Amino acid sequence: MKKAILYINQFFAGIGGEDKADYAPEIRAELVGPAMELDKRLQNAEVTHTIICGDNFMGSKTEEAVEEILGFLADKEFDIFFAGPAFQAGRYGSACGHICKAVKEKFGVPIISSMHEENPGVDMFKKDMIIFPSGKSAAAMRKDVKKIAAYGDKVLAGEKLGNAEEEGYFVRGIRHQEWLEDATPAADRVIDMLLKKIKGESFKTELPIPKLDRVPIAPAIKDLSKATVAIATSGGIVPVDNPDRIQSASATRWGRYSVEGMERLEAGVFKTIHAGYDPAAADADPNVCVPIDAMRAFEKEGKIGRLHEYFYTTVGTGTTQAEAARMGQEMVEYFKNEGVDAVILTST
Repeated sequence: MKKAILYINQFFAGIGGEDKADYAPEIRAELVGPAMELDKRLQNAEVTHTIICGDNFMGSKTEEAVEEILGFLADKEFDIFFAGPAFQAGRYGSACGHICKAVKEKFGVPIISSMHEENPGVDMFKKDMIIFPSGKSAAAMRKDVKKIAAYGDKVLAGEKLGNAEEEGYFVRGIRHQEWLEDATPAADRVIDMLLKKIKGESFKTELPIPKLDRVPIAPAIKDLSKATVAIATSGGIVPVDNPDRIQSASATRWGRYSVEGMERLEAGVFKTIHAGYDPAAADADPNVCVPIDAMRAFEKEGKIGRLHEYFYTTVGTGTTQAEAARMGQEMVEYFKNEGVDAVILTST
């Protein structure tokens, strides 16, 4: 029987949420969390170990975490390596990508993960590894584990593997030479496509060009000392009663709140409702996320003309690109109408 190892984060290991996100890497010779379902689904391998690491630990100490985990694996026998599913959790997806890439480079075994299409880990690592689409949350766990297990079984059995479209994983943007069974020459195929296009018939290109959402770089501000500057944040800083009911994850709402006459954001008046990072520092001093105090200092020193009367806020964790784009467009209308020259976007 072949052997498999699974990487998961602290949450799915049952250790804890954000309060345990700094959990150091650990390996257990047992089935933990999703490893039980993966082991049940695999036909050509058994899961022998589960590797656990906190999302913050992997994110902030990536080299240390990867080195330690590779050390765990140095004396282990395994034929395939899985990570996740990471669903829509961005830090978890990034962690799965970092460790899978490192395992592949070090040990040369197949690596497979699963993430939601909006997870930033997809774009970061789809060229380095096989990533299957997953649901948004752990509600899709069984279905998503079934998909990665089925593909893993095919790999381990040495079966012929199809392309991304045939197998169902994210297109990787890697092109391979392929010999078609019907041996139709390329010249004939391209003429056939051209005729279909002329006739208005449907056809499928053999060379799809990826669509990139590119935003033109704005021209530099000529004189910041005369500019009106606004602050926007995806860090979830809001008045303590969260008047706009902005969600703590997968946000679809945003708010703008007055800072007129304020030298800084005061703890107890403002807080963060963001569910993707430890709120202690931001609750104790909201200015670490929305630096009104620093901007007031720049204003007094003449480095900027003035600070805009409002700051703009939402939550980034789990928020889809579509929702983020919509909220950004809505904010822009205020910036344009109220004479804002530049916007500083802060994160977590």
